[in-house]
Amino acid sequence: MPSYELVLVVQPTMEEEPLNALVDKITQTISDLKGQVHQVDAWGKRRLAYSIMRYREGFYFLIQAEMPASAVRGLERSLKLMEDVLRYLVVRQVVEPAPAKAETAVQ
Repeated sequence: MPSYELVLVVQPTMEEEPLNALVDKITQTISDLKGQVHQVDAWGKRRLAYSIMRYREGFYFLIQAEMPASAVRGLERSLKLMEDVLRYLVVRQVVEPAPAKAETAVQ
């Protein structure tokens, strides 16, 4: 299964308990779409480059997960419906092949 990174920006007015419930709901959505969450990093509250819906700050989260490519559209649909999520970005991680070792010439 391909690996993905999901970056979320959530409203800064949320309390800690509803914020954790929102992240749990998103990880449950990934699991329901036959995906597997590997890591959730809370980056904390940061200033936005520009205002979004009159907010100048937001809570940032990075979620690393594996899921089928067909599940990405369903995840994005769920994120669009969540009012507390200001922005999101789902990016597929590309695994680069290991560089080939140069053969030494024997002379």
